[in-house]
Amino acid sequence: MPSSKFSRRQLLLGAAAFSGRLLATAGQAQVESPPAPIYSRDDRWHPVMGVAGMVASQEAIASRVGRSILAAGGNAVDAAVAIGLALAVTLPRAGNLGGGGFMLIHPAATRETIALDYREKAPLAASREMFLDAAGNADPEQSRDSHLAVGVPGTVAGFALALARYGTFTWAEVLQPAIALAEQGFPVSQDLHESLAFARARLSRSPASRAAFFKPDGSLYAIGETLVQPDLARTLRLLASEGPSAFYQGAIALAIADDMAANGGLITQADLARYQPVIRQPVRGRYRGYDIESMPPPSSGGVHLVQMLNLLEPFQLANLGHNSAQTIHLMAESMKLAYADRSRYLGDPDFVPVPVAGLTARRYADQLRSRLNPYQATPSVAIAPGNPQAAQRFESNETTHYSVIDRAGNAVSNTYTLNFSYGTGWMVPGTGILLNNEMDDFSAQPGVPNAYGLIGGEFNAVEPEKRMLSSMTPTLVSRDGQIYFATGSPGGSRIITTVLQVVLNVLEHDLNLAVAAAAPRIHHQWLPDELRVESGLSADTLRLLARRGHTVIERATMGSVQSVGRVGDRFFGAADPRSPGALAIGL
Repeated sequence: MPSSKFSRRQLLLGAAAFSGRLLATAGQAQVESPPAPIYSRDDRWHPVMGVAGMVASQEAIASRVGRSILAAGGNAVDAAVAIGLALAVTLPRAGNLGGGGFMLIHPAATRETIALDYREKAPLAASREMFLDAAGNADPEQSRDSHLAVGVPGTVAGFALALARYGTFTWAEVLQPAIALAEQGFPVSQDLHESLAFARARLSRSPASRAAFFKPDGSLYAIGETLVQPDLARTLRLLASEGPSAFYQGAIALAIADDMAANGGLITQADLARYQPVIRQPVRGRYRGYDIESMPPPSSGGVHLVQMLNLLEPFQLANLGHNSAQTIHLMAESMKLAYADRSRYLGDPDFVPVPVAGLTARRYADQLRSRLNPYQATPSVAIAPGNPQAAQRFESNETTHYSVIDRAGNAVSNTYTLNFSYGTGWMVPGTGILLNNEMDDFSAQPGVPNAYGLIGGEFNAVEPEKRMLSSMTPTLVSRDGQIYFATGSPGGSRIITTVLQVVLNVLEHDLNLAVAAAAPRIHHQWLPDELRVESGLSADTLRLLARRGHTVIERATMGSVQSVGRVGDRFFGAADPRSPGALAIGL
């Protein structure tokens, strides 16, 4: 049993506190905003404020779990791991034990940010042509909806490593809130109800998923009814008592391997036993005097965030106006150039030579900028990947993000995923674990778009034990070694451009975190050649963009940014209004 210190924490983190009754009372714990803003000259929106820490996530109960960990004396990593485990219960379409992701950790004592890569890997039996049909064409059903689509999960190993190296709580302690939520249940929110309704047919293919998320007659749980997940609770209790080895070498590993063997999947006990997360160096850049740190390959996010910031900085976008036609045009043209490079040069750096230094070099941005028409859209067919190697001598739709900062200035930016909403939809019987479909993020056939329309190349071809390319972009912005804000978003191919716009909104346009998150977004990914926009831009702006040659398409909302920050002795947080269940909460 844990020490008496755990008993004291259990008073804060006990099962009753994390049952459905939490929703009725937790709002009282949120720190009220002071009457006057101190973060931005914009006085229409204000982030949530606190004096000792801040949490922002896509699901309110998980945010409150993180806040309670901070209140109990935990640091940002303790809170981040507890949030991630809680989201596996309360946000099952994206929070997960059966997926993977990326975490940036900034320890205030050393000021040296590390990038934790716990992305899924291809099984040992994976092969380059495993998703091609008899005619040699990509078969999306196999790469998205079957047990072949499942990559070896990394979430449990990643969280355990983060906690062991940078946390202060024990593994069993941070699991307690998630166990209580799974065992005692929590009220079904509108967001969860609607996502289950949308995914009902897909989830119902799996007897275990159907039993976990729907009533015995197959009907939906109503908003406010309690969802209990006993199989997931048993899995979480096993992880608490036996540690992460239960997932990779013990009873859970055996259950996953048996389910794979019974359904044509490739993951074996050997695959799970061999899995290891990797600590990497972040991708670094600068913009307007601020330091940008983001995720390196196998994420494409950090590379292309820095690349686009380098392209855009000389244009003085603030003088052109926030979301003016000229500003949007320049952003869109920069996005095309970056996504063209993504198609050729990005992949798992343990397998292919990704030219990170070249792609993020200012010299290379200068070369690319000469190809950018400042007034007229360049057709995507006329854009080819550039040549970053020449500059290298001189100088990666259902995901979730959360951010945490504590009173000491430790910060975490974490993005993780199952890929599609609820992953494959298949659940390992008896475990409550949903299986990812991350293998679709490989290039099943170079030059053929994946589910997000992204073109991949040889660098991202399927290979055993290779990590598939990602767009996840957890990001930290700092100055003089102190974190200014942490941010990130879900959104598939739109993650990188969503984070880009939040960074520009704060650093270039001087918007506070709340306004930066709420502002309408745009996206261009080179192919298809269309400029996607959210509603909210003026009709005049859209007409001007069309006259410049852009094919403007209004799409559904993009991303769900969760940001926290610090200015002086105040902490700030903003949850994206696009996600009705999101919550930023201060301590």
